[in-house]
Amino acid sequence: MALPLPQVLRYGLTGILAAGLAAAAVPPSAAAQGAAPSEKPVGAEIPLPDTPDASLSPECRVPGSKLYTLAKLRGVKKALKEHRSVHVLSIGSTSGGLGAAANYPVKLETALEQSFPDVTVDVDSRGLSGEIAYGAAERLRNMVAEIEPDLVVWQVGSNDALARVDVEAFAASLADTVDWIKSHGIDIVLVDPQYTASLAKDDYYNEFVRAIQKVAAARQVPLVLRFEAMRYLAGASKGTLPMSGFRLADLGSRCMAEHVTRAITVSLLQPDVTGTPTPGPAPSPPSQSAASAGPVAK
Repeated sequence: MALPLPQVLRYGLTGILAAGLAAAAVPPSAAAQGAAPSEKPVGAEIPLPDTPDASLSPECRVPGSKLYTLAKLRGVKKALKEHRSVHVLSIGSTSGGLGAAANYPVKLETALEQSFPDVTVDVDSRGLSGEIAYGAAERLRNMVAEIEPDLVVWQVGSNDALARVDVEAFAASLADTVDWIKSHGIDIVLVDPQYTASLAKDDYYNEFVRAIQKVAAARQVPLVLRFEAMRYLAGASKGTLPMSGFRLADLGSRCMAEHVTRAITVSLLQPDVTGTPTPGPAPSPPSQSAASAGPVAK
């Protein structure tokens, strides 16, 4: 189940966790007794909305089915239940702007604190311009030891695709790093590559989008569908004021914090039971098939 963000803000931390516990408590017989669609038996796939999410800013509104895939965030939920600070490590190419207040990490911290008013959220941004996944993986071990985050938010894939890194090597490195992060009891949210009309026609670039989807699904971590979300917003602008590449990039920077926050908030409502992530439809034109990550070498 997913509460609109205004409701989440009104309920606060207690409401968020209560909603998650209520979803987990629905008995298998509830559906047969005329339960609401959101009260399906645990393990049943709950369709994500296909209409724009009204909890987002008007210019950032994307349907949930084109915005995220969901999975549990046990570490963050534990921190919230204990009413302690939530430490977030943000890596990957960060989006900036004019002044510190316009920076993506600052906006992400503000958006998360608004969503979780009962706790302090600290976002530590360690992104490096042009960094590929393998380089970030090497740095992560030191950063995790230093920061001890509850959650890692990783924008990944754009630089690797543009640098023409081998897709299978990229997928293996990404999967290996996700496994390492999770093995330390740390949650992770992946954010896939940025979108432009020209990159959408690049088959090699699309392979990276598919590879990240596959790793997120196999490792059961939430994924922000940045590529598909920005494609949707670009298409929604047609007939009004078509977006140039610059305007689309600026909009993506402004919407990123909201989109990541929304994915985190809704993922926290996932029941604390064994199951699989709740996926949205695979973005197109990338097909359902994904680049194979192959076995991960330790």
